[in-house]
Amino acid sequence: MAIVFGSLMLSAGINGFLVPHHLLDGGMIGLALIVHYYFGIQAGLAMILLSLPLFIYSWFKNRAYFFNSLHGLFVSSLLIDWLSPLRTFFQISILPSVLAGGLLIGFGIGLMLRFETSTGGTDLLAHIISRAVSINAGVVIFIVDGIVILLGYQVLGLHTFLYSCGVITIVGAVTAIIVHRKPDR
Repeated sequence: MAIVFGSLMLSAGINGFLVPHHLLDGGMIGLALIVHYYFGIQAGLAMILLSLPLFIYSWFKNRAYFFNSLHGLFVSSLLIDWLSPLRTFFQISILPSVLAGGLLIGFGIGLMLRFETSTGGTDLLAHIISRAVSINAGVVIFIVDGIVILLGYQVLGLHTFLYSCGVITIVGAVTAIIVHRKPDR
């Protein structure tokens, strides 16, 4: 359930609020969006292709992470491409899109990480790093996201770059809150 609900939230945030304004998230999602904006390749497909090296690494180093993230990668990638019609559904300005997109994506990623799964990619990397060095996965994601946003600066321009920094701040904060909160059992 965490994979499906988290992927739905993530996909709605990307398609409904980020893509209409050419905003970026960080990590593999951000890299996939750069590929989408620059080359027109579907973002979900690009996410799968870009995540392959981390999945190969995970296969050899920690198969539990591999299997826990494999489902998340395929479900979220499928839903990102399947929910692409949401790109024209919401007609709101850029600041509310930053807020809504950041909240939805952060909640979706945080929910999956909280239940020991992810969308793969840098979520998988953050989960591995956070376990190894006892740093909150949301903080690791925030750092990686910042690096991706810097890489996307050429594609975005200053205006969109600054708003994308707002997106990753919100995503990182919401992810950290959701991951840190103990699940009810």
